[in-house]
Amino acid sequence: MSDYRITVLGGGAWGTALALTMQRAGNAVRLWARDAKTVAAIGKDENPRYLPGIKLDPTLDATSDLKAALADADCVLVVTPAQVLAQVLDDIQPRVPEGVPLVLCAKGIESGTGRLPSQIASSILPQNPVAVLSGPSFAADVARSLPTAVVIAARAEAEAAALAHRFSTESFRCYSTDDLTGVEIGGALKNVFAIAAGAVTGAGLGASAQAAMVTRGFVELRRIAAAFGARPETLMGLSGLGDLLLTCSSVQSRNFAYGLALGRGEELSGRPLAEGVATAAIAARIATERGVDAPIITAVAQILAGHVTIEEAVAALMSRPLRQESE
Repeated sequence: MSDYRITVLGGGAWGTALALTMQRAGNAVRLWARDAKTVAAIGKDENPRYLPGIKLDPTLDATSDLKAALADADCVLVVTPAQVLAQVLDDIQPRVPEGVPLVLCAKGIESGTGRLPSQIASSILPQNPVAVLSGPSFAADVARSLPTAVVIAARAEAEAAALAHRFSTESFRCYSTDDLTGVEIGGALKNVFAIAAGAVTGAGLGASAQAAMVTRGFVELRRIAAAFGARPETLMGLSGLGDLLLTCSSVQSRNFAYGLALGRGEELSGRPLAEGVATAAIAARIATERGVDAPIITAVAQILAGHVTIEEAVAALMSRPLRQESE
């Protein structure tokens, strides 16, 4: 094991899976979780609440002491939901030395401000380089060492490549890019389209409708990303098309599962966090402000707000003026 010390903030499924992976890559790892019960369970080589049935590495060091978790860290992976990211970064700001890279592992857009995770981090810890880890990955697959490919993005390609090298294992392959914005947009918006795909499926509208929803959703994703200055090839990669395909096709995706329940008319309260629920309204607002045509995102926002039913939203989408597919 190397002397490169990585702190992982977040004891949920994804944080635990990434902590295990960072260990497998030969790094010294500390995992911080707010919940003392989760820390105690990890101390017994399990995390039954978030990763049931998966045996953890007995050497994984977990703590609920934030100061101890961050002591001497060479790199910090922040694996907390996008909507509480600012609060977590405020908490760690006095404890993270200048220059220590922050790797943001949550996908979303801050609902109140429209800020991307990297913008939040840069405003709170301006002296720390910011990177993003994204791509098609389920926590349970990663925890079990099943083959997974992700992308590490940073403003400097050399920095992204160095982190990708430190994080990669035989089963966890990291690619690198300097298109930080493109990677974040892809990771955030795919959650909204996963809700749409799940809702169409749950409502029994057929596989053809689901395929159309995902495909046209990808068009909207690329439009919005272009408005932010992202590169088209980024959206064709792991953090765009790859993540969209995965999250729109499996009940392992919390967002697809949420949409599925929505389409079936099931009770939605108490379900696991689906980040796309918080992202939909702000994404629709951003599309409007930037003059981007995004009817599917708008429809999802309206459905979640209770303004229209799924059937009404689909009927409105199907009655839009015909145009060339490339438009």
